[in-house]
Amino acid sequence: MKRNVTVIGAGIVGISCASYLQRDGHQVTVIDRLPPGEGCSFGNAGGMSPGSCVPVAMPGMAKQIPQWLMDPLGPLSIRWNYLLPALPWLIRFLRAGKREEVERIADGIRALLDGVFDNYAPLIKAAGAEHLVHSRAGQMYVWRTEAAFNGDQLGLKLRRDRGITVEVLDKHELRQREPALAPIFEKGVVFPQHGHCSNPFRLVQTLAEHFQRSGGTILKREVTGFARGGDRVTGVATDAGEVKSDNVVIAAGAWSARLARQLGAHIPLEAQRGYHVTVADPGVGPRINVMWADAKFMATPMEMGLRFAGTVELAGLEAAPDYRRARKLLELGKTMYPGLKDAKVTEWMGHRPCTPDTLPVIDFAPGRKDVVFAFGHGHTGLSGASTTGKLVAEMVAGSKPSIDLKPYSATRF
Repeated sequence: MKRNVTVIGAGIVGISCASYLQRDGHQVTVIDRLPPGEGCSFGNAGGMSPGSCVPVAMPGMAKQIPQWLMDPLGPLSIRWNYLLPALPWLIRFLRAGKREEVERIADGIRALLDGVFDNYAPLIKAAGAEHLVHSRAGQMYVWRTEAAFNGDQLGLKLRRDRGITVEVLDKHELRQREPALAPIFEKGVVFPQHGHCSNPFRLVQTLAEHFQRSGGTILKREVTGFARGGDRVTGVATDAGEVKSDNVVIAAGAWSARLARQLGAHIPLEAQRGYHVTVADPGVGPRINVMWADAKFMATPMEMGLRFAGTVELAGLEAAPDYRRARKLLELGKTMYPGLKDAKVTEWMGHRPCTPDTLPVIDFAPGRKDVVFAFGHGHTGLSGASTTGKLVAEMVAGSKPSIDLKPYSATRF
């Protein structure tokens, strides 16, 4: 049955949902207060990683919280004035880091990310965006010390146990694989099944342009709520009037929980603010996507230069950016790649939509079949978007989902 479907959110998840729904023959409208890709999707690190199944919360992380609070420029930080509002989410987050929980969560992440390239393939082919996605080009993680590498063994085991190839490199092999890398790293691994996107923003734009050429509508509006008729949601209320809908998909990133709350769903969603610096004409850089694992940031060769992106800051949706964190990334980037030319640098901050257990919410709104939730992808939005889009289209069609949706339930919290 063909329907009028409204997707709230024009990031990579929303546009992927809209694209798959359109491919099923539905009339689809996307609504966002920003143009496509100008939210979190604009500035991510570009990693496309079917094996990134390691939860953010891991055993022993509670011991690190005092350090986070003391270092505003560290890989993980919490602004003091946001500690109390964030506390309920943090408690859930730490509970999710128990060993038995980590195994379950890793299964859910792996199932969602496994089909990243296969599920992007029809979308990027139709849009002519193949040149932006470097499928299975490989991804590298590096550690500065043996101790840091040994401290991440559980994460590597989680990957291996779920079928991800992990190639361990010593310091000499690292230099052979990535000659530009500083000779300060003792250990590394390569994930040959991984890849990257060389311009995440342009990928969203290109998919959105094809969606519109194929008859889809994109409206730049602020969503304020929902129109109802009896027990059904009949449309989306915006600052420019109502958009009538048979089905609604909420894929509004870090702002999704506010909309879900209007439908009686209380989803613990936190904005883990991430930063990047992009260096135009850097003169040096990696061949593939490289993660400095113990510093928790990535270096990615992009169309527009070399991007350093990552870290986590808890400060809410309203606080001003602290661009010292971006400049810290640049400083670390110079350590990673000696000789880096930084005459042309841009800075950015975005809001990752994160649940306490790392898993997104992909489910019908509780008690409804007319509203689908598709948000909370955290650090893996680019990797998880294509499969999420396919799943959402299957849900709207009433067909059997490609994977078990239980791990992504809206009522699991």
